[in-house]
Amino acid sequence: MKIEIIPCLQDNYSYLIIDEKKKIACVIDPSESDPVIKYLEDNKIDLKFILNTHHHYDHVGGNQKLKKIYNASVVGFEGDKHRIPEIDIVVHDQQNWKYENFEAKIIHIPGHTLGHICFYFYNDKSAFTGDTLFSLGCGKIFEGTYSQMYESLKKIKELPDDTKIFCGHEYTLNNSKFCLTHDQDNKHLKNKIIEIQKKLQNNLPTIPSTIKEELECNIFLKANNVETFSKLRDLKDNF
Repeated sequence: MKIEIIPCLQDNYSYLIIDEKKKIACVIDPSESDPVIKYLEDNKIDLKFILNTHHHYDHVGGNQKLKKIYNASVVGFEGDKHRIPEIDIVVHDQQNWKYENFEAKIIHIPGHTLGHICFYFYNDKSAFTGDTLFSLGCGKIFEGTYSQMYESLKKIKELPDDTKIFCGHEYTLNNSKFCLTHDQDNKHLKNKIIEIQKKLQNNLPTIPSTIKEELECNIFLKANNVETFSKLRDLKDNF
């Protein structure tokens, strides 16, 4: 399977998961439709599914147009069936969702929103974490609680170290500055910041990262209790 990163809006990422032999694809979180359509048309690929991690507009804004053009099915969490536009297929926590060579485990990770999920494509060692886990950061808590977000991050931390993390936004450089403020002697983090700066200078995404990198560098994943995590989240909100 090929994963193509599609920049959208100002700093969003959508992702195409492509079966190159069958020339079919799923799209994760299409915040807008046109960049996705351009890639599909340029490469003669048919879109079969639209997978949404949560209901926020900058993750579902392209649903309706993509569904209309490609007759693709929209997949989202059962708890968000009234909030995700055009939803066709509802999935639940720990379910294995499968279509031909596409296969993902659904992991419910509330906190940013109550219905947030991760699509973990285990055969490809790739997790699509939306706005829950960012590279070197985590999402703001809009609907859930600190405890929910902390527990959701713990679920992601338990994935294999070589799992690639594909998140919803290009926030990595700003996140790295916050991490360094609270973890000044972290050599792994300092080396990663150099890599981040090189990628951005060359107009490349800083995504994906890996679970191993996040465990080494992401200050939110180093928090070993809800109290510590909560303080960090509050500090980041005002950073």
